[in-house]
Amino acid sequence: MFDLDSSAAHPLTAYGWDDGYAESFTPYAGQGFVPGRIVRVDRGRVDVVVPEAEGVRTVLADTALVATSDPMRVPCTGDWAVIDLENGLTGDHLDGVVRALLPRRTAFLRSASSKRSEGQILAANVDHAVIAVSLADALDLGRIERFVSLAWEGGAQPLVVLAKADLAGGPDTVAHLVSDAESAAPGVQVLAVSSATGDGIDVLSAVLAGGTSVLLGQSGAGKSTLANALLGEEVQLVQAIRDRDGKGRHTTTTRDLRALPCGGVLIDTPGLRGVGMWDAGAGLARTFSDVESLAEGCRFHDCAHEAEPGCAVQEAVESGELPLRRLESYRKLLRENQRIVAKTDARLRAGIRRDWKQKQALGRHMMERKRGPQR
Repeated sequence: MFDLDSSAAHPLTAYGWDDGYAESFTPYAGQGFVPGRIVRVDRGRVDVVVPEAEGVRTVLADTALVATSDPMRVPCTGDWAVIDLENGLTGDHLDGVVRALLPRRTAFLRSASSKRSEGQILAANVDHAVIAVSLADALDLGRIERFVSLAWEGGAQPLVVLAKADLAGGPDTVAHLVSDAESAAPGVQVLAVSSATGDGIDVLSAVLAGGTSVLLGQSGAGKSTLANALLGEEVQLVQAIRDRDGKGRHTTTTRDLRALPCGGVLIDTPGLRGVGMWDAGAGLARTFSDVESLAEGCRFHDCAHEAEPGCAVQEAVESGELPLRRLESYRKLLRENQRIVAKTDARLRAGIRRDWKQKQALGRHMMERKRGPQR
């Protein structure tokens, strides 16, 4: 077993281990436990990479000791864990158990696919959220805004990757699409790449070197092909796009963490057909910083940017400074985020009902004024 007190470089450094995680592990040191990073989760068991004398090895560990009904605390790919390799084995073919999870620094969350008011963590302790968008289809700026908002909210640095650039129709078209994506994600780097030709892969590899990155995108975005290009080997099965509708197929079925040749690690995720907002108010404000900045010039501090007098946002739309599509996307994501927050916040839920009743009363009043006095 690796000596944690050794002055040699820690074997898990390549997987993101640093002094901060070492400090978090201090309460467990000296008890026979070792730190490990979860590289895969499957039905209550996890694959964990742990240190040993000559490097690292991957072990299978049970998560029964950290089982919880709270979906926000369920072990996920990217978590750092306290692993007991000597005691408490609970079944055949198990190497150990997870005793605890170290505190997460960041987490990429979305609302659960069910109708329950729950969140789902897709990846933990992530530095870069790589948002893959296929240029083989029409560019969906709203989807980019959604992913970027969730990335900012989770604490990761978003990075938009326009994949399959070789199918976009030429350099001028690609440059135009990059500009459009940049307008939907202020302050976020946008890269156009092609796994088929290799264009842009070296730049992307350099950006991701040394950190933890999660690869996100809908089915058919080219994530598996992109992951193979970054990893330098065929580790993910690649399937063709369906001819009849252009939709992608799920080729990645689990969230797996793998070491990158350039340094750092990559978490590949299954294709996401839907990504719901999850309490991402701060992330939305950062993604739509242009709208928020304009709103500071509105006459009323609670301006809804619809029909209020002195609305600086509406004036910007009318002058062409702000695209109407951008404002509509902002409103849509705000409403969706407000609904998910209201499911777990009774006071906010009551406030929404109160505002709705006030708007109803105002609507009735305006209709009565329009009709005029009844004879």
